[in-house]
Amino acid sequence: MRWEDARRSDNIEDRRGEDYADAGGGGGGPMMGGAGHLGIGTMIVLGVIAYALGIDPRILIGGAEMFNNVRGGGQTTEERAPQQQVTRQTGAPSDQIGQFVAAIVGMNEDVWSEVLPKQKNIKFTPAPLVMFSGGTRSACGSAESAMGPFYCPLDKKIYLDTSFFQDMQRRFGGGGDFAYAYVISHEMGHHIENLLGILPKVQRAQQQAGRAEANALSVRVELMADCLAGVWAANANAKWRNIDQGDIEKAVATAQAIGDDRLQKASQGRVVPDSFTHGSSAQRVQWLQRGMQSGQVDSCNTFSR
Repeated sequence: MRWEDARRSDNIEDRRGEDYADAGGGGGGPMMGGAGHLGIGTMIVLGVIAYALGIDPRILIGGAEMFNNVRGGGQTTEERAPQQQVTRQTGAPSDQIGQFVAAIVGMNEDVWSEVLPKQKNIKFTPAPLVMFSGGTRSACGSAESAMGPFYCPLDKKIYLDTSFFQDMQRRFGGGGDFAYAYVISHEMGHHIENLLGILPKVQRAQQQAGRAEANALSVRVELMADCLAGVWAANANAKWRNIDQGDIEKAVATAQAIGDDRLQKASQGRVVPDSFTHGSSAQRVQWLQRGMQSGQVDSCNTFSR
């Protein structure tokens, strides 16, 4: 994937190098544990986004639903000492990984600012991306590197510890610029879902649902984000001709590697479909490819299929 000539987004908040306590973590932070279906206590499976099954859908949906389980089965952590104000660097970082992230966010902004009004008559508003190392705070609670990237619908920001890219390579044999771009664009896909009004509707439905039904709704949200990442890729390639077949093959391989079925089989030796929150390997590939082939937001309606 060629990204070097892309516009760098200024909607980057660089918290790397911050002390976690200064960032709002530390005392009063999350208790590791929860009621995950994996049955391995604090086991966190890394993928395009990290999983911990058994979500509390009232707090987090989309890429972040696993995160509340890791924090202790849905308990909030609002009772904290007042945090001192921290001056943070915003704008495109100067290091290579920061430049890459800013370029991918910039390309997402450029595509969606055209596609969303044209196809859905909705104005695109950017979702800032927070880069951090180790841990930080979001409006959805504590963010830690083991959780993987996620979108917080409460502050409308994407959270990313870029060490996750190394985990992709080491643990899944994945990697490559387009695979990394897919990770970011999947989370941007959740932001698009939020702008379309889908996330609030799903959240309300999950509040009234049992666990299996809530998980099934989460799967639809995640598959739609996969498809929207494909829509972004299709339109980006039409605009800049910067994605080749090898890039697409790597993204498809990544989608296959992080299906719920494959991750559950690897972690616990069995597959529990009712506990899926992101979709099977075949589903993730299917919806990513649907978005790449169509380039149309309406092709991503996972709720009608």
